[in-house]
Amino acid sequence: MIEPIVVVLILLGLIALGAPIFLALGAAGLTGLYMARGPMAFFFGPTSLFGQLNSFELLALPLFVLMGAFLAATPVGANLFKAAVIWLQWLRGGLAISTVGASAVFGAVSGVSIAGVAAVGSIAVPQMLERGYSRQLAAGSVVASGALAMLIPPSVPLIIYGAVSSVSVADLFIGGIVPGISLALALCVYIYFRALFNPKEAPRGEYVAYSWGDRLRALGGIWHAILLIVVVLGAIYSGIATPSEAAAFGAVGAFLVAVAIFRCLDVKGVIKVVAQSARISGAILIIMGCARIFGDYLNLVRVPDAITGLLIGTDLPPEVILMLIMLILVGLGMLVDAVSLIVVTTPILLPLITTLGYDPLWFGIILVMNLEIAVITPPVGLNLYTLKAVAPMLKIEEIVRSVVPFVIIQFLMLALFVLVPSLSLWLPNLMKN
Repeated sequence: MIEPIVVVLILLGLIALGAPIFLALGAAGLTGLYMARGPMAFFFGPTSLFGQLNSFELLALPLFVLMGAFLAATPVGANLFKAAVIWLQWLRGGLAISTVGASAVFGAVSGVSIAGVAAVGSIAVPQMLERGYSRQLAAGSVVASGALAMLIPPSVPLIIYGAVSSVSVADLFIGGIVPGISLALALCVYIYFRALFNPKEAPRGEYVAYSWGDRLRALGGIWHAILLIVVVLGAIYSGIATPSEAAAFGAVGAFLVAVAIFRCLDVKGVIKVVAQSARISGAILIIMGCARIFGDYLNLVRVPDAITGLLIGTDLPPEVILMLIMLILVGLGMLVDAVSLIVVTTPILLPLITTLGYDPLWFGIILVMNLEIAVITPPVGLNLYTLKAVAPMLKIEEIVRSVVPFVIIQFLMLALFVLVPSLSLWLPNLMKN
């Protein structure tokens, strides 16, 4: 078993030297294949890469990224926050709770966490600070709620997991609804009681008595986004369209919202959005392809089987093994980006999960919940640096400190869904029946 250790060391060494993650994965995988099969590695490598990317369901990924990019270029994020404030400002910590609500809805139309942080955080943080909210609460609520986009469908990480594991993307989207909403509600409850017991962190300020007419008019600025969510996800859940077909419709719908309704994009703007989406999608897809080369090498030398046999042989309860896996994933998530973590760990851990008797769909949900913690923890937490970019009045040290209590909330919710798998699976099972 010395060869797999050498291959992993090559991977870690290339990453430490600053090599792009796709290059490190591809080079390490090809090296391993060459050691195992000689020159045939140069046939196996391209075959693995093509086999990973030659998937109709994977078309949903660039299309949902494009949909989110078009909507991120519109005032939808700002309008969502304004509408949430009008509806929720009567609550303790209403502005911070409004941030969570706006981020959850924006996540349902973008699927990308940093897009939600940028769109909502750019308007929410200044308003909260102006109203006297503590910098910790303002920053933490934006960073943590932005991560909801990773779980609430249409979720890009769930699409990637589905492509790697062959689990239905539609089922994963259904499975992400209950955990996503539960996590959003948990964040809201935490903010409410934090503001209730420490009013200085979220002063009530001057109360504005909004009429029902004001509330309904506020929805006028977001009805397009709500309609797009309902149509796209409704088409998937009803079986009318596949995720890829629904994503294509969503991308066209988002284009029309940006160009025809808000009129915020000209020809140059459209080209810029498409180019930006292509870069993001290309980066994700090349990482997935190269990770498949690395994963196929590990499967060839039976590393997943060895790990499964080792852990099963310890006679530890399945719950203990699961918690160890969760701790490892959280630790890796602090060092490796979400895409790489999914495509590298899934082929290794999924055989163990199925051997323990757990559903691969449930593991996909749990894996993404781990990634939600990863994107808000340093040093790789992208949401932290995104908020710093759109809210320069905050120091990065303040942003990092602000997420600590929110990370604890996410850990507690993760433990709940790990220990009670039926919470994630009852809705997919209900939809099948």
